[in-house]
Amino acid sequence: MTPATDSTGPIEFATILRALLHPSHEPLFSVIRVAMAAGSGPGMKQLALDIGIATGPTLAQFLAGPNEPALRHLTLWLGDGRAPTVHSPVPTYLWGEAGSGKTHLLEAVRKGLRDQGASVGWLHAGLADPPEFDERWVAVLLDDVHLYTPGQQHAAFNWFVNAQSLQRGVLAAGLLPPADLKLREDLRSRLGWGHVFHLQVLSEAERRAVLRQAADGRGVMLSDDVIDYVLHRFSRDLGSLMELLAQLDGYALQTQRAITIPLIRSMLENE
Repeated sequence: MTPATDSTGPIEFATILRALLHPSHEPLFSVIRVAMAAGSGPGMKQLALDIGIATGPTLAQFLAGPNEPALRHLTLWLGDGRAPTVHSPVPTYLWGEAGSGKTHLLEAVRKGLRDQGASVGWLHAGLADPPEFDERWVAVLLDDVHLYTPGQQHAAFNWFVNAQSLQRGVLAAGLLPPADLKLREDLRSRLGWGHVFHLQVLSEAERRAVLRQAADGRGVMLSDDVIDYVLHRFSRDLGSLMELLAQLDGYALQTQRAITIPLIRSMLENE
């Protein structure tokens, strides 16, 4: 059979699959899972597909709980999705302890703007050599500002000033409230003069709901016993839980087994 092609040559299977796994095709998740299991014989190695990760975090996926004001603000800030514009150029700063959802919200906003066709600047503590400010950016997103090195602080201040002069959005997040940040004063003061939201870590019941929602989005069945096991034996911050779920999903696909406590133990033993 002649392979599918585009203007640049054959289209790889992974490209086709990513298209099928677009959020608008979420009902296909479970179909693909079943089809893969049915088509894998004893001599075939099943593909480990990162099926829920490909779409990235969204504001709709964020279980707000006590953080509803921040979610509502960012939903308005992002706009209706029909144009790559940010409603308010007034900076927004999110702070709270690890696991409160700061990075999820920043990544969700970045994804929302990119889905609108916009370009954004993204600076995090792991980016050792930040680029210069780009006037095409509609917003700059600054994550984990409490960890910034002097060089990153310099870049963040430059991005902030340029964004403000061009009426572009600024969204930042850190572990501490603005007044307690150990940053250069001109950057610290600017982070605190706009909208500031203190994010709270979700309760166990709320984390349980998030984990089940994320599993449902992947077409994965998690029993109450499995959720209890995960919440009481692993890091409870949401980022770690989502990463663990992705690993469990991939391992379950490879082994063609449901996600159970024995499967979790087996995955850990084989790491």
